[in-house]
Amino acid sequence: MNKYALFHQSDSRYAYALGEKSFRIILRTAHEKFGKIEILYNNKYDFTKRRDTAKMVKFADDGLFDYYKADFELSDVRLAYIFRIEYGGRTYYFSEDGIQEDYDFTLAYYTFFQFPYINGADVMPVVGWSEKAVFYQIFIDRFARGNFKKDDSYINRKWEEKCDRYTFAGGDLNGITAKLGYIKDLGVNALYLTPVFKSETNHKYSITDYSTVDPQFGDKDDIAELLTKAHAAGIRIIIDAVFNHCDKNHACFQDVLINGKNSEFYDSFIIDGDFPDEQKGNYAHFADCKYMPKWNTNDPRTRRYLIDIALDYLGWGFDGLRLDVADELSHEFLRQLRREVKEKYPDALLLGEVWHNNRNWLRGEQLDGVMNYKLQKILADYFGAYPITAKQAAERMNGLLLMNTEQANTMALNFLDNHDTPRFFRFTGGNKDKLLCALCAVFVFPGMPCVFYGTELPLDGGGDPDCRQTFDWTFSEQSGAYAENFKTILGLKRQPALTGGNAVITAENGVLKIVRNNGGERITAYFNTSGKVKSVVPDGEVLFSLNCKDGKIYDDGAAVIKINI
Repeated sequence: MNKYALFHQSDSRYAYALGEKSFRIILRTAHEKFGKIEILYNNKYDFTKRRDTAKMVKFADDGLFDYYKADFELSDVRLAYIFRIEYGGRTYYFSEDGIQEDYDFTLAYYTFFQFPYINGADVMPVVGWSEKAVFYQIFIDRFARGNFKKDDSYINRKWEEKCDRYTFAGGDLNGITAKLGYIKDLGVNALYLTPVFKSETNHKYSITDYSTVDPQFGDKDDIAELLTKAHAAGIRIIIDAVFNHCDKNHACFQDVLINGKNSEFYDSFIIDGDFPDEQKGNYAHFADCKYMPKWNTNDPRTRRYLIDIALDYLGWGFDGLRLDVADELSHEFLRQLRREVKEKYPDALLLGEVWHNNRNWLRGEQLDGVMNYKLQKILADYFGAYPITAKQAAERMNGLLLMNTEQANTMALNFLDNHDTPRFFRFTGGNKDKLLCALCAVFVFPGMPCVFYGTELPLDGGGDPDCRQTFDWTFSEQSGAYAENFKTILGLKRQPALTGGNAVITAENGVLKIVRNNGGERITAYFNTSGKVKSVVPDGEVLFSLNCKDGKIYDDGAAVIKINI
């Protein structure tokens, strides 16, 4: 047995509460054949006298290690446990003391793993509506125009013309409201809107006034109308909250420019010197954009100001916040924000933009979920950009799910593209079948699927700003077959098996396989990009198939999804 591969850590992603009396335990091992792996457990005060047993099952392989898990209900939440492992005809015990053949249960209180007490306040809850959410992201200036009476002197491109970084096309809130019927008909039940507040840019990520809707988009009454009509249609809306930085013309930064250290807002920013200097850029700012000074979320007064804004947005009726550049906000800001938001709006969803390792934000005291850039990269590689095998895709997907708890995985925002990335259509080299297959994978992977506006056409485009082109409401390039398959895929989320964060992901015969189980229903999805025709076992009802015939799935963008009850 490879003893060095064995790993477990209590009170971590390897041992956590699923509910106030339900628990999950995970053990990491080498790629080896075990006779049996069990958990011996009881409450920590009675463990030395007697123990219950739970069998562990292998559920994941990340390419380096195998992972076993057990879920069980507790009558006493003061948990103590060790592992019993059968290997090579011998029995071993794994505790905090490591692996050994003999174990003295009378002294177990020194060495057993423990989760001392499941406190209800420490259990990460899943926002109820997130399990069935199908998101649609809208970049407002480019989606649809609804108000033709507004001052449109700012518009500098015709709708059908190609947009660039400095283009204003005229999309607005009334345009979204007018298209709610279309959005609902797609199968969407949640919207993610890029910022709507006053700004001099088309993207509105450089905000000058957090309480005023940008007149290019409308006003507060237009927000109210959109929220009212969306909610009546069963559509929730989350708004982009830009708390990492503002625009240089924000009143607070302007005061500091004038008064320097004598300004009451000096500590609201991070400045090297007595005065900020726009030419030198001697202050923290977003990326290399000197016109976007960074808020100092280490400062209590600044935290108060920004959190009050967040609470105000939720008071308007928004169903959650997507926090821009969340990984640059102080953890203390996020903890305080969560406490205050969840106390007043427990069903509000808190999502964050975190591109890389995100564990520190998803422990139940900061964010509910993150934008799943890691999944996007796996899908981009598997379906075209830098081709990987089905085995490599499965291993990377498993590694991604193992990073966090099931609750955090359930609330991850899974997408193929967004306003900051090239269109996925570009990754596939313009292959619509591969685009649909990848979209299918987004919908069967644990989490909340999110479609970027225009994918249903599909829109093409490289990175920012090319990915932000206007929506073609003539549908001149859309084929009927593509549109029908698109809507069928969005409807998959209605299947009970595709709720929650549980999944078994493997590669079989060069085909990626994702299995989801919930409430006695099983969904099995196969994806083939191998370059070869592959056979699929024809068991169960086929919910959706693309390039599949007579039990075989073909290589150029092929998928089949089966249901077994």
